[in-house]
Amino acid sequence: MGQYSFIVLLFQLILCSHRIVTDAAGGGWQLLQKSIGISSMHMQLLNNDRVVMFDRSDFGPSNLSLPPGKCLKTDCTAHSVEYNVLTNEFRPLFVQSNVWCSSGAVRPDGVLIQTGGFNDGEKKIRSFVPCNDESCDWKEIDGLGARRWYATNHILPDGRIIIIGGRRQFNYEFYPKNGAPNVYSLPFLVQTNDPRVENNLYPFVFLNVDGFLFIFANNRAILFDYVNNKVVKQYPAIPGGDPRSYPSSGSAVVLPLKNLLAPSVAAEVLVCGGAPKGAYEQAEKGVFIAALNTCARIKIADPTPTWVLETMPQPRVMGDMTLLPNGNVLLINGAGKGTAGWELGRDPVLAPVVYRPDNIPGSRFDLQNPSTIPRMYHSTAVLLRDGRVLVGGSNPHAYYNFTGVLFPTELSLEAFSPYYLDATFANLRPTIVLPESQFTLKYKQKFRVRFSASGPVALNKVTVTMVAPSFNTHSFSMNQRLLVLASDTVTKLGNSGYEIVVNSPGSGNLAPSGYYLLFVVHQDVPSEGIWVHVQ
Repeated sequence: MGQYSFIVLLFQLILCSHRIVTDAAGGGWQLLQKSIGISSMHMQLLNNDRVVMFDRSDFGPSNLSLPPGKCLKTDCTAHSVEYNVLTNEFRPLFVQSNVWCSSGAVRPDGVLIQTGGFNDGEKKIRSFVPCNDESCDWKEIDGLGARRWYATNHILPDGRIIIIGGRRQFNYEFYPKNGAPNVYSLPFLVQTNDPRVENNLYPFVFLNVDGFLFIFANNRAILFDYVNNKVVKQYPAIPGGDPRSYPSSGSAVVLPLKNLLAPSVAAEVLVCGGAPKGAYEQAEKGVFIAALNTCARIKIADPTPTWVLETMPQPRVMGDMTLLPNGNVLLINGAGKGTAGWELGRDPVLAPVVYRPDNIPGSRFDLQNPSTIPRMYHSTAVLLRDGRVLVGGSNPHAYYNFTGVLFPTELSLEAFSPYYLDATFANLRPTIVLPESQFTLKYKQKFRVRFSASGPVALNKVTVTMVAPSFNTHSFSMNQRLLVLASDTVTKLGNSGYEIVVNSPGSGNLAPSGYYLLFVVHQDVPSEGIWVHVQ
């Protein structure tokens, strides 16, 4: 072989090797169920690896029957399901009132509390107690102090749930009740309400490390002391002033919380996508404007907070943002034009994007391999314990509509496997040996995590993360949170065993009591998670 031929061959091998890594880094898609009978408009993972999903009860009959003897006033079909992640099976659940565009959070004991909805459901409080058989189902009571439609829920450090906003509700309240309605005014929601369009529904709410709430609506935010009903800090509007809240639906996360033993812990919020001013009115006239292609990032505690803009690979409205176990952010679902609302979105965005918050600006976005199924208005996504992301829903119609429309009602479930689940990285992937799942943690507790790996472990590239599963609907994952736990040096135990001493969070301000997924991450590749109960 001549020198020139050798160089050409070497170059081809390098290209081939790079292509394999690129494909692996792009993730993969799997169709789990062609139909679960309903369109998953709302989604919550529970601590028994089951996902509760529901749409609305006035869509008309779904494609899944209720058990004999159970019927709504209008039909005898299910509008909620429980999906078993481990067996890839689902069963109907009986939701008794209209849960359309409602909100939810999980109590510290693992019970899903779901609130509000439309018409007969607007003041309902519903609970779902996880079970390992098929005996559990929805229970509901009247109890909200105001009608809650398009509201946001967040778990608080004391175990209560705060319920904020909703259509024509410029106020908040708490669950559980102490006997009084307990509805408190929040003028910020009046100030951010665009006439007729609103653009401040499903506000993005995050518990800050000081115990106050960061509340974002429309194009700006406040830091709010909910105990004393006082605005502690006001943040500027995102440059350009375009709306990011429903129906100009962007999405948002609080980025991973780190250095948890430091005197002060920094928290940053990332808001991505949305629709330009006037896009909703134009979409109603049949003119579909390109979605926003920017993300905005801000440090909550900065004395002079400023939004820093970054450009995404594509415009995106109605997308979802999911925190991955390694601290990266997955942007998934949505449209390239239009807004949320019936028939108001166009140009489905099929390819997810991974955002790497610790990379330098300009190198944070990685485009992933696309799905073949449009996930438009009313689509959902949640992280699973094995590191996959469950994706469902999409129904831009007032009823189930499968024919003669641009984007038929979607009843399927998919799983997106991020790049770290590719077989290429199997030798890096840790396996947690101890503690066992359902482990109980106290605050400020040191505990040992033992893990194994099939390949060599870089001892200085191991972290332990803890993720709060979220209630996902309408492009926002309520209560989503990731902590990078403080830890000591990794110790080698035998041929393939390792141990790391980890510090649990110091308070409920960092991690409200409840169930979390705990992962060991090695060189950006996470283990399968285990459930831990922080209390």
